[in-house]
Amino acid sequence: METRTLGKTGLDLTTLSFGASSLGAEFRNIDLAEAFRSVRVAVDLGMNFIDTSPFYGRGMSEMLLGRVLPEIPRDSYYLGTKLGRYAGEHFDFSARRVAESIDISLERMKVDHLDIALCHDLEFVEMSQIVEETLPALRRQVEKGKVRFIGVSGYPMKMFKYILERAEIDVLLTYNHYTLQNDMALELVPICQQKGVGLMNAAPFSARLLTAAPLPAWHKATPKVREIAKQAADHCARRGVDIAQLALQFSIANPDMTTCVTGSANPDRVAQWVSWAAEPMDRQLLTEVLEILKPIHNWFYIEGRPENNDVPTVES
Repeated sequence: METRTLGKTGLDLTTLSFGASSLGAEFRNIDLAEAFRSVRVAVDLGMNFIDTSPFYGRGMSEMLLGRVLPEIPRDSYYLGTKLGRYAGEHFDFSARRVAESIDISLERMKVDHLDIALCHDLEFVEMSQIVEETLPALRRQVEKGKVRFIGVSGYPMKMFKYILERAEIDVLLTYNHYTLQNDMALELVPICQQKGVGLMNAAPFSARLLTAAPLPAWHKATPKVREIAKQAADHCARRGVDIAQLALQFSIANPDMTTCVTGSANPDRVAQWVSWAAEPMDRQLLTEVLEILKPIHNWFYIEGRPENNDVPTVES
Protein backbone atom coordinates (compact mmCIF):
# COMPACT_ATOMS: atom_id res chain seq x y z
CA MET A 1 0.00 0.00 0.00
CA GLU A 2 1.21 3.49 -0.84
CA THR A 3 2.65 5.54 2.03
CA ARG A 4 2.85 9.29 2.57
CA THR A 5 4.91 11.24 5.07
CA LEU A 6 2.93 12.83 7.89
CA GLY A 7 4.02 16.47 8.00
CA LYS A 8 7.39 16.86 9.69
CA THR A 9 7.01 13.80 11.90
CA GLY A 10 8.96 11.47 9.64
CA LEU A 11 6.18 8.88 10.00
CA ASP A 12 5.27 7.27 6.68
CA LEU A 13 1.63 6.25 6.97
CA THR A 14 -0.26 4.05 4.55
CA THR A 15 -3.01 5.85 2.66
CA LEU A 16 -5.58 3.70 4.45
CA SER A 17 -5.49 3.35 8.24
CA PHE A 18 -7.43 1.24 10.71
CA GLY A 19 -9.91 3.03 12.93
CA ALA A 20 -10.65 1.09 16.09
CA SER A 21 -13.82 2.92 17.16
CA SER A 22 -15.74 -0.14 15.95
CA LEU A 23 -13.95 -2.24 18.59
CA GLY A 24 -15.78 -0.16 21.16
CA ALA A 25 -19.10 -1.43 19.80
CA GLU A 26 -20.03 2.15 19.05
CA PHE A 27 -22.33 1.22 16.19
CA ARG A 28 -23.45 -2.38 16.76
CA ASN A 29 -22.84 -5.43 18.90
CA ILE A 30 -19.62 -7.11 17.86
CA ASP A 31 -18.17 -10.59 17.87
CA LEU A 32 -14.92 -10.51 19.84
CA ALA A 33 -13.13 -13.09 17.70
CA GLU A 34 -13.99 -11.14 14.56
CA ALA A 35 -12.97 -7.88 16.20
CA PHE A 36 -9.52 -9.25 17.05
CA ARG A 37 -9.17 -10.67 13.55
CA SER A 38 -10.09 -7.34 11.97
CA VAL A 39 -7.02 -5.76 13.60
CA ARG A 40 -4.75 -8.55 12.41
CA VAL A 41 -6.20 -8.46 8.89
CA ALA A 42 -5.68 -4.70 8.71
CA VAL A 43 -2.01 -4.98 9.69
CA ASP A 44 -1.40 -8.11 7.59
CA LEU A 45 -2.84 -6.39 4.52
CA GLY A 46 -0.59 -3.38 4.95
CA MET A 47 -2.33 -0.75 7.08
CA ASN A 48 0.34 0.62 9.38
CA PHE A 49 -1.56 3.12 11.54
CA ILE A 50 -4.16 2.24 14.19
CA ASP A 51 -6.32 5.04 15.60
CA THR A 52 -8.41 4.76 18.77
CA SER A 53 -9.61 6.70 21.81
CA PRO A 54 -10.66 6.04 25.41
CA PHE A 55 -14.05 7.44 24.35
CA TYR A 56 -14.70 4.51 22.00
CA GLY A 57 -16.68 2.05 24.05
CA ARG A 58 -15.65 4.04 27.16
CA GLY A 59 -12.32 2.22 27.21
CA MET A 60 -13.45 -0.96 25.45
CA SER A 61 -11.61 -0.23 22.20
CA GLU A 62 -8.28 0.28 23.96
CA MET A 63 -8.85 -2.78 26.15
CA LEU A 64 -9.53 -5.00 23.14
CA LEU A 65 -6.48 -3.64 21.34
CA GLY A 66 -4.54 -4.62 24.44
CA ARG A 67 -5.60 -8.20 23.82
CA VAL A 68 -4.28 -8.32 20.26
CA LEU A 69 -1.44 -5.78 19.95
CA PRO A 70 1.03 -7.78 22.09
CA GLU A 71 0.85 -10.50 19.41
CA ILE A 72 1.84 -8.04 16.66
CA PRO A 73 5.43 -6.74 16.32
CA ARG A 74 5.45 -3.16 17.63
CA ASP A 75 7.60 -1.96 14.74
CA SER A 76 4.99 -3.07 12.20
CA TYR A 77 2.46 -0.38 13.09
CA TYR A 78 2.06 3.15 14.43
CA LEU A 79 -0.44 3.70 17.23
CA GLY A 80 -2.48 6.75 18.05
CA THR A 81 -5.07 7.47 20.72
CA LYS A 82 -6.82 10.51 22.08
CA LEU A 83 -7.74 12.17 25.35
CA GLY A 84 -10.14 14.72 26.77
CA ARG A 85 -13.45 13.08 25.89
CA TYR A 86 -14.40 10.09 28.01
CA ALA A 87 -18.19 9.83 27.63
CA GLY A 88 -20.95 11.61 25.75
CA GLU A 89 -20.97 14.61 28.06
CA HIS A 90 -17.76 14.02 30.02
CA PHE A 91 -14.81 16.17 28.97
CA ASP A 92 -11.64 16.81 30.93
CA PHE A 93 -8.74 18.54 29.22
CA SER A 94 -6.89 19.45 32.41
CA ALA A 95 -3.14 18.93 32.65
CA ARG A 96 -3.59 16.38 35.42
CA ARG A 97 -6.02 14.32 33.33
CA VAL A 98 -3.65 14.45 30.34
CA ALA A 99 -0.96 12.62 32.31
CA GLU A 100 -3.44 10.14 33.77
CA SER A 101 -5.07 9.46 30.42
CA ILE A 102 -1.80 8.73 28.65
CA ASP A 103 -0.73 6.28 31.37
CA ILE A 104 -4.10 4.52 31.36
CA SER A 105 -4.11 4.20 27.57
CA LEU A 106 -0.60 2.73 27.58
CA GLU A 107 -1.62 0.24 30.25
CA ARG A 108 -4.82 -0.75 28.48
CA MET A 109 -3.11 -1.34 25.13
CA LYS A 110 0.00 -2.91 26.69
CA VAL A 111 2.48 -0.69 24.86
CA ASP A 112 5.28 1.51 26.16
CA HIS A 113 4.69 4.54 23.95
CA LEU A 114 2.19 6.19 21.62
CA ASP A 115 3.19 7.47 18.22
CA ILE A 116 0.39 10.05 18.21
CA ALA A 117 -1.83 11.53 20.93
CA LEU A 118 -4.70 13.83 20.01
CA CYS A 119 -7.04 16.08 21.95
CA HIS A 120 -10.44 14.57 21.19
CA ASP A 121 -13.49 16.65 20.16
CA LEU A 122 -12.21 19.85 21.70
CA GLU A 123 -15.02 21.83 20.04
CA PHE A 124 -17.15 20.93 23.09
CA VAL A 125 -15.04 23.02 25.48
CA GLU A 126 -13.49 26.46 25.83
CA MET A 127 -10.77 26.44 23.19
CA SER A 128 -8.31 28.60 25.11
CA GLN A 129 -7.80 25.78 27.63
CA ILE A 130 -6.51 23.51 24.87
CA VAL A 131 -3.88 26.05 23.84
CA GLU A 132 -2.86 27.20 27.32
CA GLU A 133 -3.07 23.96 29.33
CA THR A 134 -3.78 20.76 27.40
CA LEU A 135 -1.24 20.94 24.59
CA PRO A 136 1.62 22.06 26.87
CA ALA A 137 0.79 19.12 29.16
CA LEU A 138 0.91 16.80 26.16
CA ARG A 139 4.33 18.19 25.22
CA ARG A 140 5.56 17.14 28.63
CA GLN A 141 4.48 13.60 27.81
CA VAL A 142 6.63 13.83 24.67
CA GLU A 143 9.58 14.92 26.82
CA LYS A 144 9.01 11.85 29.00
CA GLY A 145 9.12 9.54 25.98
CA LYS A 146 5.55 8.32 26.37
CA VAL A 147 4.28 10.10 23.23
CA ARG A 148 6.07 10.97 20.02
CA PHE A 149 3.76 13.50 18.33
CA ILE A 150 0.72 15.49 19.41
CA GLY A 151 -2.25 17.20 17.84
CA VAL A 152 -6.00 17.64 17.80
CA SER A 153 -9.04 15.94 16.32
CA GLY A 154 -12.64 16.97 15.89
CA TYR A 155 -15.22 18.23 13.43
CA PRO A 156 -15.54 22.01 12.90
CA MET A 157 -13.15 23.73 10.52
CA LYS A 158 -13.22 26.85 12.70
CA MET A 159 -11.80 24.88 15.60
CA PHE A 160 -8.82 23.64 13.56
CA LYS A 161 -8.03 27.13 12.31
CA TYR A 162 -8.13 28.47 15.88
CA ILE A 163 -5.61 25.88 17.04
CA LEU A 164 -3.31 26.24 14.02
CA GLU A 165 -3.12 29.99 14.58
CA ARG A 166 -2.32 29.76 18.29
CA ALA A 167 -0.51 26.53 19.06
CA GLU A 168 2.34 24.34 17.88
CA ILE A 169 1.03 20.90 16.95
CA ASP A 170 2.47 18.07 14.89
CA VAL A 171 -0.67 16.54 13.39
CA LEU A 172 -4.42 16.94 13.12
CA LEU A 173 -7.22 14.54 12.29
CA THR A 174 -10.40 15.73 10.62
CA TYR A 175 -13.44 13.59 9.86
CA ASN A 176 -16.39 13.87 7.45
CA HIS A 177 -14.63 16.82 5.80
CA TYR A 178 -12.89 15.14 2.89
CA THR A 179 -15.52 13.01 1.23
CA LEU A 180 -17.52 12.93 -1.99
CA GLN A 181 -20.01 15.26 -0.33
CA ASN A 182 -17.76 17.55 1.71
CA ASP A 183 -14.21 18.64 0.86
CA MET A 184 -13.85 21.50 3.32
CA ALA A 185 -10.66 19.96 4.70
CA LEU A 186 -8.94 21.37 1.62
CA GLU A 187 -9.05 24.73 3.43
CA LEU A 188 -6.55 23.31 5.92
CA VAL A 189 -4.03 22.09 3.34
CA PRO A 190 -2.07 25.35 2.77
CA ILE A 191 -2.02 26.16 6.50
CA CYS A 192 -0.78 22.70 7.41
CA GLN A 193 1.83 22.72 4.67
CA GLN A 194 3.12 26.11 5.78
CA LYS A 195 3.44 24.94 9.39
CA GLY A 196 4.60 21.39 8.62
CA VAL A 197 1.56 19.88 10.31
CA GLY A 198 0.54 16.41 9.21
CA LEU A 199 -3.05 16.24 7.92
CA MET A 200 -5.07 13.07 8.44
CA ASN A 201 -8.60 12.40 7.23
CA ALA A 202 -11.21 10.01 8.60
CA ALA A 203 -14.70 8.73 7.83
CA PRO A 204 -14.77 8.48 4.02
CA PHE A 205 -18.35 7.18 4.20
CA SER A 206 -19.56 10.07 6.36
CA ALA A 207 -21.20 7.76 8.91
CA ARG A 208 -22.92 5.70 6.18
CA LEU A 209 -24.23 8.73 4.26
CA LEU A 210 -22.10 7.64 1.31
CA THR A 211 -23.08 3.99 1.35
CA ALA A 212 -26.08 1.97 0.24
CA ALA A 213 -26.92 1.14 3.87
CA PRO A 214 -29.82 2.81 5.71
CA LEU A 215 -28.76 5.78 7.80
CA PRO A 216 -28.86 5.36 11.58
CA ALA A 217 -31.46 7.38 13.44
CA TRP A 218 -28.77 9.47 15.15
CA HIS A 219 -27.30 10.73 11.86
CA LYS A 220 -27.59 14.51 11.59
CA ALA A 221 -28.24 14.56 7.84
CA THR A 222 -31.38 16.51 6.94
CA PRO A 223 -34.13 15.03 4.73
CA LYS A 224 -32.73 16.88 1.71
CA VAL A 225 -29.20 15.61 2.36
CA ARG A 226 -30.47 12.05 2.80
CA GLU A 227 -32.50 12.22 -0.40
CA ILE A 228 -29.68 13.51 -2.58
CA ALA A 229 -27.13 11.10 -1.10
CA LYS A 230 -29.51 8.24 -1.91
CA GLN A 231 -29.79 9.50 -5.48
CA ALA A 232 -26.01 9.29 -5.75
CA ALA A 233 -25.94 5.79 -4.26
CA ASP A 234 -28.70 4.61 -6.61
CA HIS A 235 -26.85 6.06 -9.60
CA CYS A 236 -23.73 4.10 -8.65
CA ALA A 237 -25.79 0.93 -8.19
CA ARG A 238 -27.21 1.28 -11.69
CA ARG A 239 -23.62 1.44 -12.92
CA GLY A 240 -22.77 -1.71 -10.98
CA VAL A 241 -20.62 0.07 -8.39
CA ASP A 242 -21.08 0.40 -4.65
CA ILE A 243 -20.92 4.12 -3.83
CA ALA A 244 -18.85 3.16 -0.76
CA GLN A 245 -16.09 2.00 -3.10
CA LEU A 246 -16.05 5.32 -4.93
CA ALA A 247 -16.18 7.19 -1.61
CA LEU A 248 -13.18 5.34 -0.21
CA GLN A 249 -11.16 5.73 -3.40
CA PHE A 250 -11.90 9.45 -3.52
CA SER A 251 -10.87 10.02 0.08
CA ILE A 252 -7.45 8.37 -0.34
CA ALA A 253 -6.66 9.80 -3.78
CA ASN A 254 -5.51 13.26 -2.68
CA PRO A 255 -1.81 13.19 -1.71
CA ASP A 256 -2.35 16.21 0.56
CA MET A 257 -4.28 13.91 2.91
CA THR A 258 -1.62 11.66 4.42
CA THR A 259 -3.99 8.88 5.37
CA CYS A 260 -7.69 8.10 5.61
CA VAL A 261 -8.89 6.37 8.78
CA THR A 262 -11.81 3.96 8.61
CA GLY A 263 -12.59 0.92 10.67
CA SER A 264 -14.76 -2.12 11.15
CA ALA A 265 -14.96 -5.05 13.52
CA ASN A 266 -15.71 -7.20 10.46
CA PRO A 267 -12.43 -8.52 9.00
CA ASP A 268 -14.04 -9.23 5.62
CA ARG A 269 -15.07 -5.59 5.37
CA VAL A 270 -11.54 -4.48 6.16
CA ALA A 271 -10.16 -6.77 3.44
CA GLN A 272 -12.72 -5.38 1.00
CA TRP A 273 -11.57 -1.83 1.67
CA VAL A 274 -7.95 -2.76 1.01
CA SER A 275 -9.02 -4.36 -2.25
CA TRP A 276 -10.96 -1.26 -3.27
CA ALA A 277 -7.98 0.93 -2.43
CA ALA A 278 -5.86 -1.00 -4.92
CA GLU A 279 -8.35 -0.64 -7.78
CA PRO A 280 -8.45 2.33 -10.18
CA MET A 281 -11.17 4.90 -9.56
CA ASP A 282 -13.85 5.37 -12.23
CA ARG A 283 -13.27 9.03 -13.08
CA GLN A 284 -16.37 9.32 -15.24
CA LEU A 285 -18.56 7.94 -12.48
CA LEU A 286 -16.87 10.29 -10.03
CA THR A 287 -17.78 13.28 -12.20
CA GLU A 288 -21.39 12.11 -12.41
CA VAL A 289 -21.70 11.54 -8.66
CA LEU A 290 -20.15 14.88 -7.75
CA GLU A 291 -22.70 16.53 -10.05
CA ILE A 292 -25.57 14.74 -8.28
CA LEU A 293 -24.20 15.79 -4.89
CA LYS A 294 -23.62 19.40 -5.91
CA PRO A 295 -26.79 20.76 -4.19
CA ILE A 296 -25.46 19.52 -0.84
CA HIS A 297 -21.76 20.10 -1.50
CA ASN A 298 -20.07 21.11 1.74
CA TRP A 299 -23.23 20.83 3.80
CA PHE A 300 -22.19 20.35 7.41
CA TYR A 301 -23.75 20.32 10.84
CA ILE A 302 -23.02 22.01 14.15
CA GLU A 303 -20.97 19.99 16.61
CA GLY A 304 -19.98 21.15 20.07
CA ARG A 305 -20.27 24.75 21.19
CA PRO A 306 -21.85 27.04 18.58
CA GLU A 307 -19.03 29.57 18.94
CA ASN A 308 -16.53 26.91 17.87
CA ASN A 309 -18.39 26.36 14.57
CA ASP A 310 -18.75 28.21 11.31
CA VAL A 311 -22.20 29.30 10.16
CA PRO A 312 -23.72 26.76 7.72
CA THR A 313 -24.04 28.12 4.18
CA VAL A 314 -25.85 25.23 2.47
CA GLU A 315 -29.62 25.03 2.87
CA SER A 316 -30.97 21.88 4.46
